[in-house]
Amino acid sequence: MARYAMVIDPDRCVDCKACMVACTSENAVPVGQHRNWVDSTTGGTFPELRMRIEPEQCHHCDDPPCVQVCPTGASRVSETGGIVIIEKSDCIGCRYCMQACPYDARSYNEELGVVDKCTFCSHRILTGRDPACVETCPTNTRVFGDIDDPDSEAARLLRTRTTMRKKEEAGSGPNLYYLVD
Repeated sequence: MARYAMVIDPDRCVDCKACMVACTSENAVPVGQHRNWVDSTTGGTFPELRMRIEPEQCHHCDDPPCVQVCPTGASRVSETGGIVIIEKSDCIGCRYCMQACPYDARSYNEELGVVDKCTFCSHRILTGRDPACVETCPTNTRVFGDIDDPDSEAARLLRTRTTMRKKEEAGSGPNLYYLVD
């Protein structure tokens, strides 16, 4: 069985937000909400100012706290590569999962009265396509794949490059990796 992950190279990101637009369009996300976003931080002092840009979204954890707190089982790990999903028909909109997520990667859809989040575009994966954010990125910042497949680009990057995962101390086993070298 596949184990999907995303490897992100922050040094390639130009903050164009094409990933956000593609995701919003692909998944009919309501105006003003996002399933992914781009964080930026600056550091240093003039003339050595540096900006770090980091695309963000659900980290599709191996042991997701959001799933543990869901009273209806609407939040769960799918059998398709370990993708964390929300079954909207089972969601009662209690937002416990939003509180439990260490990555603040869920939003409340006022129109539907349910919680929403990135699904790695699981509907596209089932047809052999990459998530919309990966496909649309003009700088190839994001690499998506099965990290249990040694021939996948994502697995190769994890073998050959130094990476970090955010908030590993939370014990959730995030599957979003950031290249650091």
